[in-house]
Amino acid sequence: MTQYTLHTSWLFDPKIKQVRQNISVTVDSATGLITRVFERDDERQPLSEIIKEGDIDLRGKYILPGLVDAHTHVFLHSYDEKGALQQKRDESMTERTVRGVNHCRTALLAGYTTYRDLGSEGMQECDANLRDAIARGLTPGPRLFVATKVISSTGSYECRTENSGGGHCLPAGADAVDGVEQCRQAVRRRVAAGADIIKFFADYRRRIMRSPPEQQHPYIPSVLHPPKEPNPDYMVFSQEEMNTIVSEAAMARCPVSAHCCTREGALAAIDAGVNTLEHAYFLTDEMLKQMAEKAIILVPTLSIAEKLHSHRFDDILRQVKRAHELGVRIACGGDTGTFPHGENVRELELMIKAGIPIADVLESCTVGGWEACGADLCGRQFGWFAENLQADIIALDKDPMHSPDALRSVNFVMKDAKVWKVGGEQCGMV
Repeated sequence: MTQYTLHTSWLFDPKIKQVRQNISVTVDSATGLITRVFERDDERQPLSEIIKEGDIDLRGKYILPGLVDAHTHVFLHSYDEKGALQQKRDESMTERTVRGVNHCRTALLAGYTTYRDLGSEGMQECDANLRDAIARGLTPGPRLFVATKVISSTGSYECRTENSGGGHCLPAGADAVDGVEQCRQAVRRRVAAGADIIKFFADYRRRIMRSPPEQQHPYIPSVLHPPKEPNPDYMVFSQEEMNTIVSEAAMARCPVSAHCCTREGALAAIDAGVNTLEHAYFLTDEMLKQMAEKAIILVPTLSIAEKLHSHRFDDILRQVKRAHELGVRIACGGDTGTFPHGENVRELELMIKAGIPIADVLESCTVGGWEACGADLCGRQFGWFAENLQADIIALDKDPMHSPDALRSVNFVMKDAKVWKVGGEQCGMV
């Protein structure tokens, strides 16, 4: 018998942004799908009369769909431990792979059943390989949607050693291209390499070696007379190049994510019609209205902004609140990996701090996460409760509507109808 039922007292339905009571969800462990969602009448027929052997009683817990982190890097660990440059330079591919496997396990136990991983950070196509290993049941972890290498222009997103000239002495983190035809070819390479998502840099710190040797963000002065702005972000692609990336990706039915840390870069990416904007800390009302009209999703990565842009973090929070007010679709993704995996929930906490209603935040981390991964381009549905959706279900000990720390108390985790955590303890892992 592959089907069994989870019985709940309180279930948050992100489609209506409300809590539903006495809902039961039947799942099929053979297909990994939900087969039925129904409401019980416990007064007319007590649960004791309908519960079957193998069913799971989650009454007294607060039930959510599995969470989606819309901006992660599985092969990075916290910058507080070691900067990205040092990780790429000093850690072997084997070590970084082992770390990535551990990060995925940690994320799953924290309630994250889906990760959108936006760049392998010098690990070539290993993110696609790890995605497939998880899908084949070789190791536990979130469902991964990956970008493989990011697309960037020559010299704009690479770790370089001092006096390296045009060469690079560290693993290439980007597919570096210039001109329309090379951009087109890069998208085709990424799709062929296994990318679910095309990610490109609209802007970056092109003069990163101007005051060597520190390449990390935030910039650490290391010369006697550093320029006023030693590590500025500048556009790295023209409008025509961005348009080509987006149109070529559309041919492959592949969503496009744009890293934007300047107003100019965000404007060009919006004009090109990307699916999601990452970071985008300098948006105007007019830009937000354009995003709403074009259904472009904002992934504000507040968790890393809190660390790297503390001097204007209040402005960034206000911008996210304004985006919500103007109808911009928002997905939760903190740039996880630059801070610890397992702490993903910080992004939700900061969105709540920005003034976004809790129900909207939970919806943006479930249905919104599915949309950020490409929605119907995903080839599957997840993030809410309905027949034929992936059976991704988590349970909290506390009510997130009233307890700010509730999302840090994940009691139960199911992904694809397989249980990975019960009573706050992992299970099924070796």
